[in-house]
Amino acid sequence: VMFGVAVQKAAWGYHIGKELLAASIDWADQQGIQKMSLQVMETNQKAIRLYEHYGFEIEGLLKKDKRLADGMYYDTVVMGRQRPVS
Repeated sequence: VMFGVAVQKAAWGYHIGKELLAASIDWADQQGIQKMSLQVMETNQKAIRLYEHYGFEIEGLLKKDKRLADGMYYDTVVMGRQRPVS
C-alpha cells in the first residue's frame, strides 16, 4: 500500500505526524498488508528519521523531480517497510 501523512505547519511539534504514522502502521499490520511505501522530499530530514525509526528503509531516489517555490529542483526519497514476520 502507498500512503502519506501530512500535518499543517501550524500543528507541527505536537507529535501528530508520529501518531498518524503509528496508527497507519498498526492498521496495515492488522490488515495483513505486506509492504507499505511512501515518498518524502529530501529536504524533510525530520520525517525521514521518523520513518526510519518505524522500520522504513530508503529504496531509491526520484532525482530532481520536484521544483519548489525557490526555483530549485529536489529529489524525492522513496521508502518502504516490510511487515514483520510473525
